[in-house]
Amino acid sequence: MDQRRWRNLKWIVAIPFLPLLVAYIVIWLLCSLLWIACLYLFIWVWWCLRGRDVLFVYSDSPVWHDYVEAQILPRLGKRAVVLNWSQRKHWRMSLARAAFYHFGGNRQFNPLAIVFRPFRRARTFRFWQPFRDFKHGRPAALLKMESEFFALVGGCDAATTLGSGTGTE
Repeated sequence: MDQRRWRNLKWIVAIPFLPLLVAYIVIWLLCSLLWIACLYLFIWVWWCLRGRDVLFVYSDSPVWHDYVEAQILPRLGKRAVVLNWSQRKHWRMSLARAAFYHFGGNRQFNPLAIVFRPFRRARTFRFWQPFRDFKHGRPAALLKMESEFFALVGGCDAATTLGSGTGTE
């Protein structure tokens, strides 16, 4: 009987705090939505209106570094904001850093391309697995993702880059 009474007592004590918990959750959700809306707005105004619509993040990994610098970044030109994950300790607080941490997530975020289009959701391309397959002699996934990426941002066909002989072993 004591256990049942104790369980009822816990609910009696917890019930007055439920409205506070619900209010906290609602406020947290509103703040999160406001943060996301502001992030999109700043990206559209500061980047997209100036012709920058891609955030590209990569690292100094021997698997993709040379390929990215020779085949992907030159095709993007000045339309890309580029971050090197290997130099993240030197990143200052910036719109690029905030966008990367928000849209990049915590899985397969390197290499990563995020395409921003005004009044649309950002599209994320996670190149980690395709580069891993490419490293093991299976270029189809990289070719497909690169084709989808450049079809969205506009650029030449990915088949020409894979056949050029510059890549990683």
